[in-house]
Amino acid sequence: MVRKIGIDLGTANTLVYVPKRGVIINEPTVVAVSLDDNKVLAVGEEAKMMLGRTPDTIVASRPLKDGVIADYRLTEAMLRYFINKATGSWRIFRPEVMVAVPAGITSTERRAVVDATLRAGAKAAFVVKEPVLAAIGAGIPINEPAGNMICDIGGGTSEVAVISLGGIVACSSARVGGNRIDNAIAEYIRKKYNLAIGEHTAEDIKIAIGCAVAQNEEEAFEIKGRNLVSGLPKNVTVYSNEISEAIEEELQEIIQTIKNVLQETPPELAADVMNRGIILSGGSSLLRKLDVLISEATGVPCYLAENPKYCVAQGAGIALEHLDVYKRSIMSRK
Repeated sequence: MVRKIGIDLGTANTLVYVPKRGVIINEPTVVAVSLDDNKVLAVGEEAKMMLGRTPDTIVASRPLKDGVIADYRLTEAMLRYFINKATGSWRIFRPEVMVAVPAGITSTERRAVVDATLRAGAKAAFVVKEPVLAAIGAGIPINEPAGNMICDIGGGTSEVAVISLGGIVACSSARVGGNRIDNAIAEYIRKKYNLAIGEHTAEDIKIAIGCAVAQNEEEAFEIKGRNLVSGLPKNVTVYSNEISEAIEEELQEIIQTIKNVLQETPPELAADVMNRGIILSGGSSLLRKLDVLISEATGVPCYLAENPKYCVAQGAGIALEHLDVYKRSIMSRK
C-alpha cells in the first residue's frame, strides 16, 4: 500500500518517487487528446510517440510550460494517471503527495498545482520549491548553518538557489532549459542547412554530440530532415562544435542567472559556496562539459550531482519520509 508519493512535475519529464521503492515512473510530460469527444487518449511515453505524428482529430501536447501549468485539465488527467499507476488499481487509502514546483512560482500557480493534485486523488498535497528538493536529493545537508548552492537545470526552467538552515536565502529562475536548447539546435540547422527537423531529432543531436564548450576533436552526427528549398527529405552531417555554437546563447543565460544569485548572496554564505562549490542537478545538467563552462565563467568549483535526473524526485520522497525535519522547507499545504 502506497501512502506517500513524491512527484517531480517537470516540463519535459515527470518522475514519481515512492519511499523504499525509489523512482518507479519516469515518463515524458505529454498528454494526447481526441478533439472529437475531448477524451484523454494517452499519457507519458505513449503520448510522446504521437508528437508531430497526429491526424487533425488528435492533439498531443505538453500541459506544462516553463515549469508551470499551462493546461489545467490535462495536468489533472496526467496527475491522476501517474498517481493511479504508482498506487495500483486497488487503493484503500488516498496517498499524501508532494509536488516540486519552480522557485519563481506565483501563489496562483501554486494553488493550481495543489488543486489539480487533490482532484487527481491525493489526500493531502504539499508543494515545495524545486531547488530545495534537488538539494535534499543530491545529499546536501540543507539544515546546517552553511551556504549550499544548487543549480537545477530541467526541461523548461533553470533554478538556481543558495540554501542555508533549510530555507532559500537567494534564488533566481530562468525560463531556459533543455527545451530551449533543443529549439536553438533546430533553429541553427534550419538557418545553416535549410533543413527542418523535429524536436525528437534536435534532442538526439544534443544527447549524441552536444557539448557546452568547443572541442579539439570534433564528433559527427548524421541527421535526416526536410529540405526547406526543395521540400524533399535530405541527409546532413553536423559536428559537435556547431552545436556548441548553436546553444551558446542559452548557456550564457543560465550562467547569468548563477551570477545574479551569487551577487545577492551574503558574504559569509558566498565564502561557503566558494568552498563547497555549485552542485548541478536536473536532466539538462548532463550536457557534456557544462560544469567546466560554469566553473570558468564564475570562478566557483562546479560538480555534477549523483543521478542528477532523479535529484528532485528523490528529494521529494526523502522530505515526505522526514516531514518533521524538513517542515520549514514545505511552502504550502492543504
